[in-house]
Amino acid sequence: MTRYLRERTLYGPLMDSAPPSDLGLCVVIPARDEGESLITSLASLRNCETPSHSVEVIVVVNTSETDSPETVARNAESAANARAWSAGNSDDRLRFHLLEAHDLPRKHAGVGLARKIGMDEACRRLESVNRPDGVIACFDADSRCDPNYLVEIESLFRRDESAQACSIHFEHPIEGDEFPPEIYDAIIDYELHLRTYVNAQRFAGFPLATQTIGSSMAVRCDAYQAQNGMNRRQAGEDFYFLHKFTPLGVIRELTTTRVIPSPRPSHRVPFGTGRAVGERLAEGGPCLTYAPASFRDLREFFDRLEPFRAAEPVVLPESVTAFLETQSFPERLAEIRKNVTTPEAFRTRFFRWFNAFLVMKYLHFARDRFHPDVEVTEAARWLLQQHGEAPPSSARELLHLWRKIDRSRVS
Repeated sequence: MTRYLRERTLYGPLMDSAPPSDLGLCVVIPARDEGESLITSLASLRNCETPSHSVEVIVVVNTSETDSPETVARNAESAANARAWSAGNSDDRLRFHLLEAHDLPRKHAGVGLARKIGMDEACRRLESVNRPDGVIACFDADSRCDPNYLVEIESLFRRDESAQACSIHFEHPIEGDEFPPEIYDAIIDYELHLRTYVNAQRFAGFPLATQTIGSSMAVRCDAYQAQNGMNRRQAGEDFYFLHKFTPLGVIRELTTTRVIPSPRPSHRVPFGTGRAVGERLAEGGPCLTYAPASFRDLREFFDRLEPFRAAEPVVLPESVTAFLETQSFPERLAEIRKNVTTPEAFRTRFFRWFNAFLVMKYLHFARDRFHPDVEVTEAARWLLQQHGEAPPSSARELLHLWRKIDRSRVS
């Protein structure tokens, strides 16, 4: 048993059933106040093709010490329904388990802690059958997936032994009769923002650009432990978790399958998809995203790293210069130079400092002082032009094209 598992703190009971000896993949689902959507998500996994190793699905039904009696009662009903469904749908190759974690402390209760509880338990079970290289996937209680979801996750980590984590291709539903038209309109714009944001980072030359969606990621058990597990953030836990791996060059993009997250609005997190859709419905108006000018400025900065390494004079865009003044850049640059001897080592160490969090911090700084946000369709069209593509007019068509581009990427 590793040091991580010996020393971690688990808010909730451990599962008492023994895992199958050939367990290779665990899917962890946090569930709080989900209603009928949880069964739909479990059924989507049940309909998947079966991989070569056994799979366990761990649902973490959780409540906070501050939850209302009504929320607790709905959670109890959801858990009972899911437990009954799981008992009738588990078999030797695919087992469904419920792990209940109630009255979680107000300071940490939320999706991050719920994921951590489930992922820690998945880790313990994989270690107990001597599978430290087994895989832990994150899913959501309102998501669905393609039938090849399980086998493609297993295949990626089997054929690429250097892969420690992966981001999985996702596509929100953008039509149908499950939701009102205004929700589909809102999620089209929001997903377009997500894709534009990451692809604009790639345009700027940022080597660590990665989609970080909580329902669409997976990690090896031993790599999970090496990076001290999941954090307990109440939102953004996926961003901070996956970006532990991006500087290491061990994260992959899985584009041969698809997660289908829900577009529904949600009050349960302070930011993210559910919150963004809810605010769009309440406030109306266009969907905004970061201005192309901010990424053009960032690209000029990243293009000049070699002169910085060689201590040559460099002129940068005003937004970048002003931002670096807030980040003690001369001291950082001196420290980086002191500890490297080659251009490649300089770039590696530089981007460990100027990481995904600092990119986001720069974009907020540039937005507030230099380049105001623009409509997401404007940014998406501009970026397509940089790819040499003729941009379509509607947000829906833009999203279809960006999905195609993203799915064609090879890690």
